[in-house]
Amino acid sequence: MTILDNRTHWRATRRLTAALLLAWLMTGFFAVFFARELAGLTIFGWPLSFYLAAQGASLVYLALIGLYARRMRRLDREYRENA
Repeated sequence: MTILDNRTHWRATRRLTAALLLAWLMTGFFAVFFARELAGLTIFGWPLSFYLAAQGASLVYLALIGLYARRMRRLDREYRENA
């Protein structure tokens, strides 16, 4: 891998990491920000905001980790082949 390829690889890695961190931040922010509006809706006697905070955010975080692993595997293979 040349220096230019390394720079391109790390630029793509940083861009992916920044995008996923922004998604993580927005998930945590919106679950808390809209909690009052969602508290009026209930599921099995519990407010919807409880379910979003307890289950929904965790599922989003798990999906972000899976997306990061899959995308990084593809990036690493792509740049390894170009070396």
